[in-house]
Amino acid sequence: MGLIFGTLYPAYYSYKAVKSKDIKEYVKWMMYWIIFALFTTAETFTDIFLCWFPFYYELKIAFVAWLLSPYTKGSSLLYRKFVHPTLSSKEKEIDDCLVQAKDRSYDALVHYGKRGLNVAATAAVMAASKGQGALSERLRSFSMQDLSTIRGDGAPAPSGPPPPGSGRASGKHGQPKMSRSASESAGSSGTA
Repeated sequence: MGLIFGTLYPAYYSYKAVKSKDIKEYVKWMMYWIIFALFTTAETFTDIFLCWFPFYYELKIAFVAWLLSPYTKGSSLLYRKFVHPTLSSKEKEIDDCLVQAKDRSYDALVHYGKRGLNVAATAAVMAASKGQGALSERLRSFSMQDLSTIRGDGAPAPSGPPPPGSGRASGKHGQPKMSRSASESAGSSGTA
């Protein structure tokens, strides 16, 4: 309810103010959004400490209704009496802080971005070097077994347990199993 009442209704009327180019309506809705942003920020903290207070949520809804009401002009009143004078007197300091924060965040982004890329590159190189050795050993064991099976000359098989699916298992009659491509190769070499 608060979401619809506090954001969608003012958002639609803000759209209408921009569309109609009515400066008075535009300023009215800008004041509302500034007050609503401050209210939302304060609400983040007050929700933690005051949620136990009786009628707390109802009071928040009533406050948003007061801000929106064209009769009370709550957002305009708060903006003109409190927000505008405070922001006007502190504008230079706020701008300086924002510039410093922007510069620091850019520097931090570059610093941590470089570190992140270095870590990722190191991890990729390590994985590739470890993976390449394991892959080449695996391929070597497959190829040595396949060659000894195809030749059938009783060449010594590589030591160690056979890799799964390597073709070392015996068939029904004690002869080595051959893959389809291996048997075709053996059959074609015998006809040549």
